[in-house]
Amino acid sequence: MPGYKGHLTGCTVVAGGALAGLLYLNVISAPPLTIASLFAVALMATMFPDTDTESKGQNFFYAIMAIVDVILIINKEYEWAALLGLFAMLPSLGKHRGWTHTWWAMLVVPLPLIFLPMAFFHTPWDVTLPFYIAAVVGYGTHLVLDTLF
Repeated sequence: MPGYKGHLTGCTVVAGGALAGLLYLNVISAPPLTIASLFAVALMATMFPDTDTESKGQNFFYAIMAIVDVILIINKEYEWAALLGLFAMLPSLGKHRGWTHTWWAMLVVPLPLIFLPMAFFHTPWDVTLPFYIAAVVGYGTHLVLDTLF
C-alpha cells in the first residue's frame, strides 16, 4: 500500500498527464488558474481515502483544508467554511479502509463539487463537471494504487 508520497506521485502522473494531454489536443481550453485548480482538486481527492486514519496523508489533507477554511472565514464565506468543515469530518465516521476505500465513494464523495455551486450560486453543472471529473480521477488513482500495491 503506497504512502502519501506514492499517492501524490501517482496522481501527479495520471492527473497531470491527463490535463497536459487534454490541453495539448485542444480538448479543453482554460486559464492557468483553472488548470491549477483542477490539478489541486485531483491531488486533494487522492489523499481523501486515507483521512480516516492517523497518517501523514491525513495531516497533509487536513492542513490544506484548515488553510482553505481560514481563507473562507477571512473572506466572510461562512456557508462554504461550514460545508467544508462538515465534509472534512465525514471520514471519521468509518474505519480505515472502510467506506472511503470503495468504488462507490469515488463517485459519490465528489458530487458536492457539482451540486453545491448549483444550489448556492445557480452555477450550471457543466461549469463544475471538470472539477468533479478531476476529483474522481484523483480518488480513483488512490484506489488503483492501493489495489496494485
